[in-house]
Amino acid sequence: MTERWTPHATVATIVVKDDQFLMVEEWSNGQQVLNQPAGHIEQGEAVIEAAERETLEETGWVVKATGLLGLYTYTAPSNGITYHRYCLIADAINEVPNATLDEGIIGPQWHSIESLRKANNLRSPMVLTCAEDYLKRKHYPLDLIIEHP
Repeated sequence: MTERWTPHATVATIVVKDDQFLMVEEWSNGQQVLNQPAGHIEQGEAVIEAAERETLEETGWVVKATGLLGLYTYTAPSNGITYHRYCLIADAINEVPNATLDEGIIGPQWHSIESLRKANNLRSPMVLTCAEDYLKRKHYPLDLIIEHP
């Protein structure tokens, strides 16, 4: 029997404050890379909960999801895994002082779109695509995400 192909369900969060994007500097495959706060959706977890949780765990920022930017797919050449990314938009509520961040996280950073366009260490092409889409695309209501318990 052939093994069934299974993509990885992930979330990413676009948080913008004073025209700066909240980013995460992290280690990936031995390299320092920039990414939006992002990660896997855990079993039984809602998409919105996952996005807010990952943002807190990777940046120390409490956020509130306000919209859906889009759905993105990417197959990483380094491991052949296809990632299905729900990219949400969120407001920054407050930063948790001395928050313990996930393993492999160097720390949060704020970047302008120009800085992201010039960066040569983005974790995947989805990083810049999501930032650019935030600036030019319609933002969708969260109620487009329908989850049945």
